[in-house]
Amino acid sequence: MSRLSDGFVIRAATAADGDAIDALHRAAFATTEFGYQGEADLVRALDADGDTLVSLVAEQGGSVAGHALFSRMAVEAGGQTLSAAGLAPVAVAPALHRQGVGEALIRAGLAALREQGCAISFVLGHENYYPRFGYSLELAARFASPFAGPHFMAMMLDSDAAWPLGGRADYAPAFGWMG
Repeated sequence: MSRLSDGFVIRAATAADGDAIDALHRAAFATTEFGYQGEADLVRALDADGDTLVSLVAEQGGSVAGHALFSRMAVEAGGQTLSAAGLAPVAVAPALHRQGVGEALIRAGLAALREQGCAISFVLGHENYYPRFGYSLELAARFASPFAGPHFMAMMLDSDAAWPLGGRADYAPAFGWMG
C-alpha cells in the first residue's frame, strides 16, 4: 500500500472491491468518445479465468477512484517463453482525470510485476501517454499479435535486459472479444 497526495491510497484490489471497480470502469469509459466498450466485463472475466497478475485500486476517502489491471499473457521470443503481462484496463473516475491517479496506479503495477519476476509488459494505448512509463512501439513491433499496430507497445521490465529479436504475444483468452 502506498499513499499519494490528496489522500489517495494505492492498494491491492480485493473481491470486496468488485462492484466499485465495475461501476468505475462503466463510468470512466462511458465518458470517452467510444462510449462503454466492455472493460468492466473484461475485469470480471480475467479474474474468473485466473489470469489477473496485478489488480490495484486508488482509494480516496474510502471510495475506489481508480483501477489498473495487469493480466497474464502468452509470449514467446526466440523459441523461449517469457513471463509477460498485459496492461488493461485502466480507469480513473472522470472527475479525477489529469491528477496523476492513473500514472500512480500504472507505476505501482509495474513495480509489482518486477517483484513477481515478470520479464515484459504490453499495452494497447495512446502512443503519447504510455512511453513515459517505458513502453515502446519499436519493441512491440517485433512481436506478432492480433493487436499489432500503431497503438501496440511493450517494455522490458528489467531495463538492462536485451530486447528480443522477435516472437509472438497473445493476451489472455478474455481479450478474444476485442481482437
